[in-house]
Amino acid sequence: MKETSQAIADFNSAERWVIESALKERYGHLVQIELADSDLKLDPDAPVLTTCPTVFWSERGCNFLIFKTGEDRYRCQFYYSDEEQYGTGRAEYDELAECVSLLLKLQADHEKERQGVQSGMTGGEIKQ
Repeated sequence: MKETSQAIADFNSAERWVIESALKERYGHLVQIELADSDLKLDPDAPVLTTCPTVFWSERGCNFLIFKTGEDRYRCQFYYSDEEQYGTGRAEYDELAECVSLLLKLQADHEKERQGVQSGMTGGEIKQ
C-alpha cells in the first residue's frame, strides 16, 4: 500500500479535461465542477485516513464524486441523499475515462429506474 504520509497530487488539467469533456457529452452543456479534498480509508485493514483530491459536481438532482487515490488511481460514487448513495461496484480504477464513463452510465440507468422506465417500454409509457 502507498504510504499515507505522502501527499496525493491534485487533479491536473488533463484529468479535469477528461471529466469536463465526459460531462459535456453526457449533458450537452458545460457542467461546473468543484475541487475539494476528502479523507478516505484507502486500506480497509488500517485505521488511517488519507486526504484525497476530489472532484464534485451536481446535475439533475444527483451529486457526483471522483476521488484521486494515487497516481492513475480513482474511486467514484453518486448520491441523492445520505440514505441514497451508490458506487459502481468496483473499488478502484486505473483509467480516469473509464471511471467517469461508467459512473455516468450507471447513474443514468439508475435515474431511469427511479422514473419507472423499464426495458421494452414505449415512449408513451415512460413518465416525464
